Amino acid sequence: MTHSATWTGTLTATSSIAHGGETAATISLLRREQILTPDGQLIHIPIVSGNALRGRLRRTGEQLLRQTLRYESQLPLAAAHALRGGGSLAKVSGEPLSGDRLRRVRALVPQVAVFGCAAGGRIISGALQVGKLIPHLAETEHLTGQPGPAMFTATQLETYTRADELTELATDPAVMPVDELGRADLSALADAATFDGRSSSMLFRVETLPAGTRLSSWLHLRPTTAVAAAFFADVVAEFTAHGHVGGRIAIGHGRVKADWTRTDHGDPPQVDWRAELLKHRDDVLDAIATLT
Repeated sequence: MTHSATWTGTLTATSSIAHGGETAATISLLRREQILTPDGQLIHIPIVSGNALRGRLRRTGEQLLRQTLRYESQLPLAAAHALRGGGSLAKVSGEPLSGDRLRRVRALVPQVAVFGCAAGGRIISGALQVGKLIPHLAETEHLTGQPGPAMFTATQLETYTRADELTELATDPAVMPVDELGRADLSALADAATFDGRSSSMLFRVETLPAGTRLSSWLHLRPTTAVAAAFFADVVAEFTAHGHVGGRIAIGHGRVKADWTRTDHGDPPQVDWRAELLKHRDDVLDAIATLT
């Protein structure tokens, strides 16, 4: 039996979101994409990539899998990387993972069934599709259906000090709305590169979406096993409770509160995925070990 489901919703930043794009001297700018406005203009707006959200969900899934199976250091390094980071495509000495061996891995390891990975000499596709995070701005209202501020007033610059072995928050100025810079080409901000006069520490700035910013996104789980579908439902629940997106999370960026609407395409799976994995723990670990 297979199952599929879709989640659509809004993520609200409870701390500022950093998501690196271009860099101008000591200024790290937000990632931007072009969109077409209703009047036919092409404009660049900050958008958080679907890959950033997918990566956070993948790491959440690996954490749940590890907590359940308690494999800790039992896995080969390449297999652990495949589960948590997506792996890497490398030449294998034997036959690439395919056929019945591949079907067995997908059936036993919900992390692989949902997210896929690069392992066993091939790219293994997963059932999950992830939408980009589009901020609610005046310029994106025709895409999200939600009003918001103009994009030139919707971001800010946060200022930090980089010491030899320490990154700390600069005291003056801490945060500067981009709009206060005269809406000039952000490449001109290179002139803002300065040094703290009290030491040799260099100031640098990061453009962020401020706390309170709302973003629209979606998740679609294509038909997969009932165990994998139940597993991913718990991944979404864990992300909803403790979610982050973007970069610089270690210093407080990227915390989000998610509000999803779930649509099941068929009856929701009635299965305890943890019990199923523990029942076949040795087989699951053997299947994971083939991801090298």
